[in-house]
Amino acid sequence: MGSGAAFFDFDGDSDPDLYFVNSAPLPGYVSREVPTNCLYENNGDGTFTDVTEKAGVGDTGYGHGCAVGDYNNDGKLDLYVTNYGTNRLYRNNGDGTFTEVAESAGVTEPRWSTSCAFADYDRDGNLDLYVVNYIVYDIDENPWCGLKEKGIRAYCEPDNFIAQSDTLYRNNGDGTFTDVTKTAGIYNTTGKGLGVVWGDYNNDGALDIYVANDSTENLFYQNNGDGTFEEVGFMVGVALSEDGAAENGMGTAFGDWNNDGWLDLTVTNYALQTNTLYHNDADGFFTDATAMTKTAQLTYPYLGWATAFIDYDNDGYQDIFVANGHLHENLAAIELEGTYGQRNLLFRNNYDNTFTEVSETLGPGMKLADVSRGATFADYDLDGDIDIVVTNSNTAPRLLRNDGGNRKNWLQIRLTATNGSTDAIGTRVKITTEKLTQIREVRSGDGYLSQQDLTLHFGIGDYEQVDSIEVQWQSGKKQLIRSVQANQVLSLEENRDE
Repeated sequence: MGSGAAFFDFDGDSDPDLYFVNSAPLPGYVSREVPTNCLYENNGDGTFTDVTEKAGVGDTGYGHGCAVGDYNNDGKLDLYVTNYGTNRLYRNNGDGTFTEVAESAGVTEPRWSTSCAFADYDRDGNLDLYVVNYIVYDIDENPWCGLKEKGIRAYCEPDNFIAQSDTLYRNNGDGTFTDVTKTAGIYNTTGKGLGVVWGDYNNDGALDIYVANDSTENLFYQNNGDGTFEEVGFMVGVALSEDGAAENGMGTAFGDWNNDGWLDLTVTNYALQTNTLYHNDADGFFTDATAMTKTAQLTYPYLGWATAFIDYDNDGYQDIFVANGHLHENLAAIELEGTYGQRNLLFRNNYDNTFTEVSETLGPGMKLADVSRGATFADYDLDGDIDIVVTNSNTAPRLLRNDGGNRKNWLQIRLTATNGSTDAIGTRVKITTEKLTQIREVRSGDGYLSQQDLTLHFGIGDYEQVDSIEVQWQSGKKQLIRSVQANQVLSLEENRDE
């Protein structure tokens, strides 16, 4: 299953720092070394310094996912970490240190949690928290799976276990949370969840929730705007494969790959299934566009995990990154197809509703056959293009520096909200150039177990100016900025008097 990572500016110095979740041994297992989660401070010169011990975020749990957000509205980014076991909430003290407050905040969540994400679903100015839970698993009653007659053991498929319901925590505005899973309409005991993403798919101003499930149908919770949700995955066409089967969903992401102003959706799946790319039809429904976009055949042999829409070449169209790696180390021994190590994939947008897989043309780091899991994205060296960090199972992560994306023009936007959570999570930005219109949303905890930098990145191709920027803040306020020069980081604060 692996673990994730987060790019976030924990110290407020305007460059993204880097946090890794490292899975320690399961309870009851003896190990010579007990790894901790790690926080690296960005030095601003292309290097990082390990500040884990000083910051106090070196959890030693069996860790999986992470997400960031200013849950207590004090202007500093806090950190939530999921585990097999008790989850952690690290409150940012603003002095380079954190205090672990999960128990007092009411978000320990003792079940097997995977991905997580903050969002203000009820628009009261306080960040709420969605936690994805996987299965009921007891170490002392671990079933035997594999080829028993040969004595060859393997990971058990999720069908061997009982599903767990996810949890939605509502922020009370006083540093604590209340479990509102049932009253909000989220309670579901059929999903074996791994990935989650918040996004406004129907452009009604309310954030909806998509959950990728492992071997059970995916779930899509439409926000009713009154504090409740309706599960509409099957109805809108994003619960099952094109032939009506539940797949092994892993990671998931929203993005507008055809620049029509509506969020499309991608889901990574198990090997010998294709990843799925859904087109938002702008009428409340999605179409499975996997075959049409020419992404189906190439993803079939791979076991996909993290995924994201990123414009790696700054041409104004979002491309798709996928982290890959098999689950089973002993594939041949257990008589399965495939390889344990697999290269990651990057699909370049062709502007015509198709993609071309180009990873092998992008340097040695993209050709490696790793066992990848999580991924996070940011312009860590502040040179105008998006870099990638990939976490790998039982080996070191990869930092993939983008050395060519800034040949074309770009604009980055850092947002500060003044009504509630300062991080502007849930805010949507639309930029317009002469022939391009693009949208992005500030988002917590998408992809797979990971967190992207909250700074919004737009590639704008050969244009040297953005004609207009429209900001729809999560509070409902709107702002319009005109005639902005390219190739800069623009800081915008929510208007207090509109």
